[in-house]
Amino acid sequence: MMDRRAAEDEPYAFIGLPSSVTGPYDDVVIPSWCTKPDWELELAAVIGRPAYRVSPADALAHVAGYTIANDVTARELVFRRDMPEIGTDWLRAKNAPTFTPLGPYLVPAGFVDPSGLRVTLRLNGDVMQDESTADMIFDVARLVAYASRTTRLLPGDLVLTGSPAGNGMHWGRLLRPGDVMEGTVGGLGSQRNRCVAEEV
Repeated sequence: MMDRRAAEDEPYAFIGLPSSVTGPYDDVVIPSWCTKPDWELELAAVIGRPAYRVSPADALAHVAGYTIANDVTARELVFRRDMPEIGTDWLRAKNAPTFTPLGPYLVPAGFVDPSGLRVTLRLNGDVMQDESTADMIFDVARLVAYASRTTRLLPGDLVLTGSPAGNGMHWGRLLRPGDVMEGTVGGLGSQRNRCVAEEV
């Protein structure tokens, strides 16, 4: 199925808001309404030159560098039960404050081969995700080109590349206050975020 998707299908994209970004060592605050918080460690490409309708062959020339992102998701909000015909609600599911730990470094693109980086997430010391970006269905060039078809990407915009297998839904174990996530992408450093309950 994955080989067919890579050959015939297109990426699935959605918008993330800057207000969800937090630092690589900051706490991730689990909102009082969130019952199914989950982790998704990812490689993030940082746009350096405007990109609009660029081809996959030219797309990487628009990437300034790479960093680490953890795309924390409230799983209970992904699918709209009241309006199933609309499908997924990624805006609410992925954009709570602190839900996008970013960094610690922005490594210039000239020093990074995005096609062979190890993506590893540990939860309280246990490895939950551990895979190479070589296994991504869509590579960075294809993702940037796809997003630029209808959206003008500007310097500072991020293109997150998707998360490998091993999120909390896979393990049947979601985030709880007191958990510590440690995310590493080869050559890009590591982030460490503690989960805390929202103070209400």
